[in-house]
Amino acid sequence: MSMTNGSGNVPAAEWTGRRETVRREKVLVGRFQKAGVGILAGTDDINPYVVPGFSLHDELVLLVESGLTPMQALQAATLNPAKFFNQLDSLGTVEKGKFADLVLLNANPLEDIRNTTKISAVVVKGRFLDRQELDRTLAEIEAAANRK
Repeated sequence: MSMTNGSGNVPAAEWTGRRETVRREKVLVGRFQKAGVGILAGTDDINPYVVPGFSLHDELVLLVESGLTPMQALQAATLNPAKFFNQLDSLGTVEKGKFADLVLLNANPLEDIRNTTKISAVVVKGRFLDRQELDRTLAEIEAAANRK
């Protein structure tokens, strides 16, 4: 038996194997966190199942499922990379004088990490994009993708 995943048929056994790999990786990430290993979020790579930006929300959920607190998962995507790349002077926290790139949410991600998807607005390079502008941009991207 095989399942269609949008890019062809994949044997059901392969999906089972992939799920087991994810389960083992989550255990490993939890062990790393408990051992004090620095965790960085970063699923935005060239992979047909990963959509940059959107995939980060899934990764944050996986980090929490691996044993990180919601705060630790958020720091894996914000503070920790800034520390790792020695850019705390301009990135990683919301402070005067730092880059104004942030997401404004309608619900607290510390209560449920899935709340990172409840986006009200985004500030990119100091430019405020409200929900209506974000939806317009996404619709334009979808229309362009459908033309190909």
